[in-house]
Amino acid sequence: MLQREGEFRNPSGCAVTGVIDRSGKKMTGESMIEAISVMHDRSNGLGGGFAGYGIYPHYKDFYAFHLFYETTKAQEETEAFLKRHFEIVYSSEIQTRKLPSVKNEPGIFRYFLAPLPRKLANSHLDEREYVARCVIRINAEMKDAYVFSSGKNMGIFKGVGYPEDIGRFYRLEEYEGYAWTCHGRYPTNTPGWWGGAHPFGLLDLSVVHNGEISSYDANRRYMEMFGYRCTLQTDTEVITYIVDYLLRKKGLTLQEIAHVIAASFWSTIANKEESAREQETLLRRMFPSLLITGPFSIILGYEGGLMALGDRLKLRSMVCAEKGDKAYISSEESAIRKIEPSLDRIFAPAGGEPVIYELYGRRD
Repeated sequence: MLQREGEFRNPSGCAVTGVIDRSGKKMTGESMIEAISVMHDRSNGLGGGFAGYGIYPHYKDFYAFHLFYETTKAQEETEAFLKRHFEIVYSSEIQTRKLPSVKNEPGIFRYFLAPLPRKLANSHLDEREYVARCVIRINAEMKDAYVFSSGKNMGIFKGVGYPEDIGRFYRLEEYEGYAWTCHGRYPTNTPGWWGGAHPFGLLDLSVVHNGEISSYDANRRYMEMFGYRCTLQTDTEVITYIVDYLLRKKGLTLQEIAHVIAASFWSTIANKEESAREQETLLRRMFPSLLITGPFSIILGYEGGLMALGDRLKLRSMVCAEKGDKAYISSEESAIRKIEPSLDRIFAPAGGEPVIYELYGRRD
């Protein structure tokens, strides 16, 4: 029977996967393209994307802005804004490969930037807050312009299409990084468009997400009190801002952040040992509006590591695996086996249990 759009939903739709070489050895984006292609049926061609870390070693001291432009006017106005706030050390159109399956692409440009010293001093902000505010301002105020990547020595590449096609479109086999994440999207409550594809990023953070956030409005309203603005028409965007707020501004650890956004039930907390009970009780009371409800599994990318986290009821699948220096995270074991058939260890994390993989020596 012919099914029309809107008459059915894929409750397990979307695919996430990631890999990190903890020794810091570089690998191309080719393996991620192969891995995500195994989960083709979790997507529907309305969104795919990748984040790569360590891909810009020659410009590692500069913020790498990736932007979509829908009009020439938007590009002119945005570039004028960038020149007023940053030194642009290099800029270019991002090189892509024409594919019949990837259509209606916007202008896609890349800028390597450093804040202008006088502007930064006059702002009375630290450098990362200055950059974050500029990103949020462009996305909220510049019509038809969107910053979709803004970290150092990392980059996000995304668009409308199946993820394996998006990877080929961006020629990711030509990039090398020590960690990669990727996402195949099956939009449920929000539109499939270039800015709404995953990953979502701010500074060095990137998030890919399978699921939907029933607490989105409460989460969004809370974050907007601190200057964040959700403009990209996808609930996942707010996860990135929550993590940035808790990690960069409040100084929480990744484990503590997991206890905020995927907090245990009160009944579960009551049965924990005293120290854990006190810590988790404090975090739940401090940040009640940042509990994320609804089914989700996410991979958080950041400088030097990846974190896997699922909702406390484990309503979305997630598998972690290890082979030598490499660690893998995926919605399905099959995607990992595609690129690494023989594994040293494979397991499924419990609901709300963070799994963190980092470069060796990062916390020393």
